[in-house]
Amino acid sequence: MSAGSFGLLSNYVAAGGKTGKLEYYGYYSKRTSDGYRENGKTDYDAQGLILNYRFSPKVSLNASLLRSKYRYQIPGPLTDSMFLVDPRQSTRSRNYYSPEIYVPSLTLRWKLGAMTSLKWTASAILGQRSSVQFNKPADVPDIIDANTLQYAPRQVDIDQYHSYTTEMRLMHAYPLHGRHSHFAVGVQYINNDLHRRQLGVGSTGTDYDLNISEAGWGRDLHFKTGNIAVFAENKFQLTPAWSLSPGFRFESGASDMVGTISYYPLEDVPNTIEHHFALLGLNTEYRLGQHHDLYAGFSQAYRPVIFKDIVPASPFERADKDLEDAFGYNLELGYRGRTGALNWDISAFRLQYNHRLGNLALEEGGEFFILRTNIGNSVTNGVEMFAEYNFDIGPRVHASIFSSTAWMDATYQDASVRAGDENVDISGNKVESTPPWISRNGLNIKYKSLSTS
Repeated sequence: MSAGSFGLLSNYVAAGGKTGKLEYYGYYSKRTSDGYRENGKTDYDAQGLILNYRFSPKVSLNASLLRSKYRYQIPGPLTDSMFLVDPRQSTRSRNYYSPEIYVPSLTLRWKLGAMTSLKWTASAILGQRSSVQFNKPADVPDIIDANTLQYAPRQVDIDQYHSYTTEMRLMHAYPLHGRHSHFAVGVQYINNDLHRRQLGVGSTGTDYDLNISEAGWGRDLHFKTGNIAVFAENKFQLTPAWSLSPGFRFESGASDMVGTISYYPLEDVPNTIEHHFALLGLNTEYRLGQHHDLYAGFSQAYRPVIFKDIVPASPFERADKDLEDAFGYNLELGYRGRTGALNWDISAFRLQYNHRLGNLALEEGGEFFILRTNIGNSVTNGVEMFAEYNFDIGPRVHASIFSSTAWMDATYQDASVRAGDENVDISGNKVESTPPWISRNGLNIKYKSLSTS
């Protein structure tokens, strides 16, 4: 049990043990807080049960069920002037947000031989995330109407999650030139259905109430994804100092959006995003000495189109029916090591980010609209460095100084975005939210079990 500022009270109770071939562990957690701001209360609880049954020295089955839920009273937005007067004040007392999530899982481990093992996992994410809010700017007060003698109706939003994943992975070690190399191969299947209901007309009350006072929702949508992936990776230990690890992953699937949007033509709502591509990777490491390593790597990755990318926020927005997943690669070269009390890791990298998502202004038949689509590419070149020096201040007082610093140059390539009512070529422009320098530096001091930074 622990207590803290602003009414924080936290409890955690756990018990575990073993009987025969069965191991078990369970926990319960409860945390409440009044919050730093007025009307910012939090009420959280979580439970978990984990069981592991060992059928034999080679076969075991793990089963678990985890649950968490919390309810947060949202104190509402503040303008800059409000924040300067009193950052703890509240503009809302009737706004709430609450997720409740269950995570069941099964894991089978089977040692097929001295050098081979199999692992099968099945899991799910089930539950909901909901909110009820008077969703207006900070300068619009949430007060009782003099005519109706009631508050204004609140907005109700509810997401429901039904996500299932299963994966089979085979791992094998084998001798190569007198050294062990390692191989892994597997397959993964995902089936997901996100049911999103938004813009419901809620109650005029003050408590956490998800009932709607008018039939229907402004948005009632399903975002369904089915995806299968096959992957393999091999670490070749070519010499005692040099290893090489190639790998690939092939993805195939589709995401479908269906449902209704009150302000949007029914026939324009459905959208399908297909995913069919291979991802390649190659890493290598060379040991120069006991504490010195050179490393390099190349890996491809993608950023899938998600629900918010294809849901139009107004009648004047559209989502491109040919929208593509963002795709790119990362290339890096680095040197890490340790000499005496000094250790470091320095690397240079290049990040290519293709098919970035954004908005364009278009006109069709005299009608102007905003199109959510792929706007172009970007490239980021940079250098990252971490260094730490350890030293003693006294017999039992240890200290270290450190620096974690990065330089980045990020620019757009072949890209255009909407600016006002027109599209502007931004090729060569700097990418937002990517500062050229980020540096974190500090001092750590430790005395026995006490430490400060």
